[in-house]
Amino acid sequence: MTNNRLEWQTLLPDPAPYQAIFANAAQLPPVTFGAIQPRLENGLTLFCHPQSSPRFMTIKAQESREYLVLIAQAVKELQPEEMPLAGSNYANNDHHFSVRPASRSSDLFAATSTCLFQDWVESEQLFGCVRIHKDEITLQPGLVHQVNGGVLILSIRSVLAQPLMWLRLKQMITDGWYRWLSPDETKPLPVTIPPMPLDLKLILVGDRHGLADLHEIEPEMVDTGLYGEFESDLPLTEPDDMELWCGYINTLADQLELPRLAEDAWPFFLNQSIRFSGDQGTLPLSPQWLNAQLSETALYNDEELLGLKAFEAAHNARAWRESYLAERMQDEIELGQILIETEGSIVGQINALSVLEYPGHPRAFGEPSRISCVVHLGDGEFTDVERKAELGGNLHAKGMMIMQAFLISELQLEQPLPFSASIVFEQSYGEVDGDSASLAELCSLISALSLHPINQQIAVTGSVDQFGNVQPIGGINEKIEGFFEVCQRRGLTGQQGVILPATNVRHLCLQPQVVDAVREGQFHLWAVTSADEALSIITGLPYADEHQPSLLGAIQERIAQVSLLDRRPLFWPFRWLGWFSRS
Repeated sequence: MTNNRLEWQTLLPDPAPYQAIFANAAQLPPVTFGAIQPRLENGLTLFCHPQSSPRFMTIKAQESREYLVLIAQAVKELQPEEMPLAGSNYANNDHHFSVRPASRSSDLFAATSTCLFQDWVESEQLFGCVRIHKDEITLQPGLVHQVNGGVLILSIRSVLAQPLMWLRLKQMITDGWYRWLSPDETKPLPVTIPPMPLDLKLILVGDRHGLADLHEIEPEMVDTGLYGEFESDLPLTEPDDMELWCGYINTLADQLELPRLAEDAWPFFLNQSIRFSGDQGTLPLSPQWLNAQLSETALYNDEELLGLKAFEAAHNARAWRESYLAERMQDEIELGQILIETEGSIVGQINALSVLEYPGHPRAFGEPSRISCVVHLGDGEFTDVERKAELGGNLHAKGMMIMQAFLISELQLEQPLPFSASIVFEQSYGEVDGDSASLAELCSLISALSLHPINQQIAVTGSVDQFGNVQPIGGINEKIEGFFEVCQRRGLTGQQGVILPATNVRHLCLQPQVVDAVREGQFHLWAVTSADEALSIITGLPYADEHQPSLLGAIQERIAQVSLLDRRPLFWPFRWLGWFSRS
């Protein structure tokens, strides 16, 4: 067990290699867009080139203002400092309109910007409109006129939600002409207005689902246009990567007109960022999340730079505000309304770990789940109660079948397993999905078959493949902290802990109270690579060993006893009864 036990230093990212960078981070200059998004900048450079033929570009990114601001700034930096005057000017002579090229920037339909963006746009705001007041007709410009000769950036959901507006915009960009159209097809315009030249490029920004919907209705446009992707994280492989990220944080703080970070705040902010990205080797680049952290922390800051006290105060206040639901769930466990055992050993019962996500709740939190397995003589059928009750999702069913296939393969039987089993998530009243409990289900099944109890002080998470390898799962920090909270409320014994996949160690970024408990030996984490390692830890017996009692040996011995019982000859009265029945 000790070989798999994790040291407390592995539970958090190590800030020591970056202390020199943190000491001088406040003086680091802002970084360019191309430094953090080189692939996207390459695509934007091609798209903004005067001789570039594509008029449309799609970018995978969140459709929020923070992302659109960064993309728009990058586009402006790629355009020439001085661009020729674009646009037109309309003259109204007794309701007879004429159009000519714009001669000065003050003309009503002269372009005012080289790049504009909107996260949501209405038809009148986009195309302008014709206004009539007391027989006076005036023309109002829209976004397409203001950015004529430049680049317009829109969110995909705004154009997909307004199909007629999108069809008109696409046609105008493709034809290179802006034509005045009535917003109401049943009411034509009161006057004839000549079209004006339109030289416009369009960038559509959306997530994967939005891009898929757009591709479904406009496959040719998407395939012939350019594609870019706002990368959500920065791999942390060299110290230079940390320096680049710190410069990026400075850039965001400067744009928000907020103080930069003090030296003592960087390790704490690094932990929060790693927790958000979910990987110790990955730094988040999401401007939406980073801007929110900096802005909220600034409310608690009274120093020249954003210090550790401000970050801790903001984090603690936010955690307290969002903790009501998680605390109520823990109260239910403490009051015995949700049955979770953390003492003793029981056959066929185990503590699995779940992550709960409620619609509208800002964050996920972990909670232990009870899995039980009962075994009886039968024809080898494994009953997944969740699936039978239509409460189990497809991924959960897949994990169950993989786990069963592994066990049957390990037993190497020449005939069907003479036992049937029933496995269930106790006190689950909603859908269960995902395969992260398949390791725990396998442990409970082997315990029930071998009749050897499971240590209830240990919880298990992880999925298994058909060869018994333990695979990584999501939400590892929340799962560990959920079980730790149960144990802490009941009193830490020094024997409690969690078994997790070894491949999840790089994803660990646990709360200080968990790290402190591990450091003091009051709580433990075991990282395993195979199911036999997890079974040895949780039962105290080797999984398979020819020279001493083992779990697999106990199962094979039990199967042999049942098979011997089936082959035992019947007593003579039963044989005579069989003879009379045949006659």
